[in-house]
Amino acid sequence: MHLKNKKLGVIGTGKMGSALIKGICDSGIIDSSNVHASDVFDPGLERMRAELGINISNDNELTVMNTDVILLAVKPQILKSVLKSIKDKVTAEKLVISIAAGVSLQDIAKELKPGTRIIRVMPNIAATVSESASAICPGPTASMEDAELALEIFSAVGSAIIVQEKLMDAVTGLSGSGPAYIFPVIESMADGGVYEGLDRESALVLAAQTVLGAAKMALEFHKHPGELKDMVTSPAGTTIRGIKELEERGVRAAFMNAVIASAKRSRELGE
Repeated sequence: MHLKNKKLGVIGTGKMGSALIKGICDSGIIDSSNVHASDVFDPGLERMRAELGINISNDNELTVMNTDVILLAVKPQILKSVLKSIKDKVTAEKLVISIAAGVSLQDIAKELKPGTRIIRVMPNIAATVSESASAICPGPTASMEDAELALEIFSAVGSAIIVQEKLMDAVTGLSGSGPAYIFPVIESMADGGVYEGLDRESALVLAAQTVLGAAKMALEFHKHPGELKDMVTSPAGTTIRGIKELEERGVRAAFMNAVIASAKRSRELGE
């Protein structure tokens, strides 16, 4: 595997950073002794060292010097200052991967030395349970091997695909923000179960597992969602009655509009 002989540095150990570190270490694609993590202040760093056996530091420059691949998992509003602070340590041999939402490859490149190999990635919060949907966009100076390495990293915490940068706003609206659209669905389905007599805990388990199972079928059966729907929907049965209610209330259009609105906002933030 590409990462076996590489050292990985992760700058920023918040929810996404720590989730990626854990997923990468648990997957075995890289030995934990070759993972370096840094944050200006994070009381969880020591816990990660004890749990995973990684190297930790409060010095971002030290992390960059000791690694081959630098994963920037910091918030967009502080990315520029972080890039400036590590610029002199990012040599031509190093690959920089950013997961900062809305920050373009061009804007990242402005803060680093000319020719720096850069890859932009949009994962989502499901990385915390190793089920992220990630989109990878290689910069113009990144090689195919660099892109494959990024795919390997993010496939360790879910599924990953390569897209053009012009589609990253669409990715943000769909998979980046998408988990937040599904949580109310789970809650609402559970509410319906409670209304019909189920206790809350049982209703939530059934609703969440139903969403998980449907998603797994969509990924593994390789059939159009309409075909999968028809597998459940018998003539004059219970399911078609529920489908009719969803259609009458515009649920399909509501989800489409949610993705479109989120993508639009992503474009606005990037301007």
